Amino acid sequence: MSTTTTVAELPKLAGTELGSSDWFEVTQERVNLFADSTGDHQWIHTDPERAKAESPFGGPIAHGYLTLSLLIPMWSQVLTVTDATMGVNYGLNKVRFPAPVPVGSKIRLTATLTGVDEVDGGYQLTVAAVIEAEGAAKPVCIAEPIFRTYGPR
Repeated sequence: MSTTTTVAELPKLAGTELGSSDWFEVTQERVNLFADSTGDHQWIHTDPERAKAESPFGGPIAHGYLTLSLLIPMWSQVLTVTDATMGVNYGLNKVRFPAPVPVGSKIRLTATLTGVDEVDGGYQLTVAAVIEAEGAAKPVCIAEPIFRTYGPR
């Protein structure tokens, strides 16, 4: 389930669940690429054998910030604004990682639009974002991202 709308209709969606993304597999290759791009090569992420032997998680896990960064491609599956001319990641009010993401897990985003505020040329969207791992008891990421969407109103 996802939502398709126009810029002008965004205020009417405040307070509604927009939908959920498809499931997205978190592979060891993606974790390694993230480690290379950030310089965070901690063994719990990048050394599967050591992580299996020594980690309390039973194997390698994704970086929390990798999980957070995957919010963006999943967000694009949840909300489509057909006449938007530009979108900006404006920031985050809060982020928590209540549970790890074991490599090989599938994750998805469910998003609720909690606020829509007018800004010059568009709207600022505040979102309650919950990323879950398939079969996990707790969410793997809870965040409150803020996006700006620009276009005709």
